[in-house]
Amino acid sequence: MFGFRIVEELQKIDQDIKREQLKYHRKRVMVSKEFTFDAAHHLHCYEGKCKNLHGHTYKVIFGISGYVNEIGIVIDFGDIKKMWKEQIEVFLDHRYLNETLPKMNTTAENMVVWIFEKMEEALADDANECRVEFVRLFETPTSYAEARREWMISE
Repeated sequence: MFGFRIVEELQKIDQDIKREQLKYHRKRVMVSKEFTFDAAHHLHCYEGKCKNLHGHTYKVIFGISGYVNEIGIVIDFGDIKKMWKEQIEVFLDHRYLNETLPKMNTTAENMVVWIFEKMEEALADDANECRVEFVRLFETPTSYAEARREWMISE
């Protein structure tokens, strides 16, 4: 149907496309962004090797939903990154989690709820009506804990 071609002229706003066409729909859409961080921790009241100080390269995946704005964007990926860097990662990356997180056993199950709550707080300050739908925290490439909006609300 469409063959390969080189675009010779870029589409121009208000000439080739009207501003009111930029917002294609009025549906809730989820966007996702992922980050990694390295941290050390140990577990309390646990009989296994994780009772000793050790570290992980964690991966966090956020699912954030909202309605598109007048140009068709739910939230700028750069804004998500800024919230992560300034309000969450500072407590996690290259840190001893038992010191920097609230008093808790630093399990993936506890940490993922804390991360969910911190991103919810960051989005509330942003006034863009977005919400966290899920956070997935990988402790290893094959093991993760997840917090979902519907679980957080129903408890």
